[in-house]
Amino acid sequence: MTELSAATTREPTFYYFAYGSCMCPIDLKRTLQEDAYPYVIAPATLPNYRLGFYRQSKHRNCGVLDVVPDPNYSVMGVLYELPQRFSENLDIREEVPDNGYRREIVSVWCQEQWYHSVRTYTVVNKLPSEVPPNEWYFHVVLRGATICGLPEAYRWQLFYHMHHLQQGLTSLETQKQIQ
Repeated sequence: MTELSAATTREPTFYYFAYGSCMCPIDLKRTLQEDAYPYVIAPATLPNYRLGFYRQSKHRNCGVLDVVPDPNYSVMGVLYELPQRFSENLDIREEVPDNGYRREIVSVWCQEQWYHSVRTYTVVNKLPSEVPPNEWYFHVVLRGATICGLPEAYRWQLFYHMHHLQQGLTSLETQKQIQ
């Protein structure tokens, strides 16, 4: 096969920024029905957003992550380049048909360059306050952040945020304890 014909037969793809349980390629494999790690590009940063647990997942029976616009923060996660054939299953996982999350197109910084037209998901009906994650969700988020190489300092921020929510501390109390 020539280089030109290989390039023209390449499967269509889309960029996907994961910041919660989908950061973990092991967990994402359940949705994709094949190994997700080969589709990982690298850790990435979503500027002008912050994390929060503003959705109660009935499926997971706990709070799950969301990204909320905020010019004072940024969110780290994992940038994937996924084949288009995974799009529908990813939407189903994110409960798009049931108005759990909706697609949002963002730009992320990854490997010293901007990636534009990147898909991520945001909660449709955000709760007024955060709901703590359960132990399973807590660990899958940290496992994904570790496997995909997010910086240690950011992994500690995730850990403290989730731990403090589980302990019933408010965001203000959490900020005081971290400082």
